[in-house]
Amino acid sequence: MSLQDTPNAERVYIGFFGRRNAGKSSLINAVAGQEVSVVSDTPGTTTDPVTKAMELLPMGPVLLQDTPGYDDEGELGALRVRAARRILRRTDIAVLVADARRGLTDCDRELVRCFRQFGIPYVTVFNKADLIEASGEQAAEEGAIYTSALLKEGITQLKEKLAHMELSDQKGRRPLIADLVRPSDRVVLVIPIDKAAPKGRLILPQQMMLRGILDADGIPVCVKEDRLKEVLEIPGIKPSLVITDSQVFSSVSAQVPGDVPLTSFSILMARYKGFLDQAVRGAGVIDRLQEGARILVSEGCTHHRQCGDIGTVKIPALLTRHTGKHFVIETSSGPDFPDDLSTFSLIIHCGACMLGEREVRYRMRAAEAAGVPMTNYGTAIAHMNGILQRATDVPGLLTK
Repeated sequence: MSLQDTPNAERVYIGFFGRRNAGKSSLINAVAGQEVSVVSDTPGTTTDPVTKAMELLPMGPVLLQDTPGYDDEGELGALRVRAARRILRRTDIAVLVADARRGLTDCDRELVRCFRQFGIPYVTVFNKADLIEASGEQAAEEGAIYTSALLKEGITQLKEKLAHMELSDQKGRRPLIADLVRPSDRVVLVIPIDKAAPKGRLILPQQMMLRGILDADGIPVCVKEDRLKEVLEIPGIKPSLVITDSQVFSSVSAQVPGDVPLTSFSILMARYKGFLDQAVRGAGVIDRLQEGARILVSEGCTHHRQCGDIGTVKIPALLTRHTGKHFVIETSSGPDFPDDLSTFSLIIHCGACMLGEREVRYRMRAAEAAGVPMTNYGTAIAHMNGILQRATDVPGLLTK
């Protein structure tokens, strides 16, 4: 991904929901202006969620999500319905697609109840309006739109409606780093280049931090951990802030003077996603864990795990080294997040750079409802290295 691309986690998620064969896939293709989803008269053609990134002005970058029919049947159908319901956790705006010939069904009304339960603003669309007479005069819910994906009728009206809808949760209300950087501040980014680093590019939090510093008119200085000392010894250039990868937190902390603020990419991402305070509280639970406690290590993205992977190797090893105890470690990745959290003593989450704000808040609430403390990689690592207080002692970082 290039620096000018908008990450999916920063887009407004628009989900298309409804019964099988209501025309969700045809409608999403019409809105996107290209063939995003496979279209067929056979009910249940869409078996897995399909997404398409696009610009929808004046709203901006959005991610359209096609979903399986909510009335799917059988054992496999139940899994598809579960997948559709999981998408509700990360949906900012919902589009209820109903067949204009049938009107709203019990299944459609159940979806409306789900939208309201999740606090998701939605619009009702009666599709296949070309198959009924005088479609514009048919009775419908207030604000509903009649469309024909086949004839491309009502599509512009739908796009205009979506583009001007107000989100129940305003995205981007917490800055990533802009409020911590003043013009001309020098901010050092410590970026290890090891086997786990993607070839030829920076990872998303590093890209976002670099752009955030530039937007604030700061001066970013990128360096590998083994060259940090050289940068710190340049005469007349004292960093206003050092941001490090969590995996080299300890060695970087030893090199950075005590009067220079120090934190990590992961800690700043936790703040940006809205759960840093919770993560700091959760990290304190590590010292009180019992032998054999079950810990969930969760990542928001799906990637090939390599030797020395942070989530499955480094963090479990650090937990044992820090506490002298052995734990039962379970992992989850991507959209998979356990429905039942009650058996865990702690959740250690990644920085959630690939997750939208709604999904992050869902996971926070699920942990709180189950009474399970939740922290994240950078916060936990800082705590176990004895530098969490320093890593969060950046003016304006914590809300409490």
